[in-house]
Amino acid sequence: MRVIVRTFSELCITIGALIVLFVAYILFWTGVRADGAMSDQIDQLHRQWSKGSVQPATRTSRDGTTTTRVTVSGPAPYHYGRPFAIMYIPRFGFTWNKPVAEGTGRDVLAKGLAHYQGTAQLGQEGNFAVAGHRRTYGDPFLDFPKLRPGDAVVLTDGTTWFTYRIDKGPYKTVPTDVEVIDPVPRTSGYTRPGRYLTLTTCDPEWGHSHRLIVWAHLDSTRSVEAGEPAALRR
Repeated sequence: MRVIVRTFSELCITIGALIVLFVAYILFWTGVRADGAMSDQIDQLHRQWSKGSVQPATRTSRDGTTTTRVTVSGPAPYHYGRPFAIMYIPRFGFTWNKPVAEGTGRDVLAKGLAHYQGTAQLGQEGNFAVAGHRRTYGDPFLDFPKLRPGDAVVLTDGTTWFTYRIDKGPYKTVPTDVEVIDPVPRTSGYTRPGRYLTLTTCDPEWGHSHRLIVWAHLDSTRSVEAGEPAALRR
């Protein structure tokens, strides 16, 4: 009987230790790895931008029998898993900045914010939709419930600053409510096409039964050469 009790006690201790290690991994180690990955991606973007690797898009224009190359303002294509912009949300503190990469797979969300494929590109007409973890993997959207209408969400792609202003949210819904990232999002209050931003995260803090949503409109743009937008000036 003593052997059974001792074996059971040792098993409970082992299971308890494994649970503690798992919690430590979820709470600490995923955050360390995510913070490192996000810093690396931001450094990567700054290096690219400093080298002038962000180039205007071009297209072929045909005028009779003549073919010429002309510069257009259209965005460059996004590639899955690659960062293409940095987001700043002053409400979260002036040191808060996160990379935005293409695609919402787990591998992308583990390293920062994720752009929903198929939604509008940054600054373009439609709905530029971005997801982020509330907890784990660096807790990028931990303070999501603090967002309020009028708050600024600023992004840059290395050539332009885009300042969006929140109009509605945080709005609580369920994961199956995919219409929140439509070009004109349902229940957002918008009634016509525009240049919108949607941010999404999980709710509750440690669960995923619901989603929190905020919607914003593009308020202004500013060239990087002109300096930071007013929303980022302390």
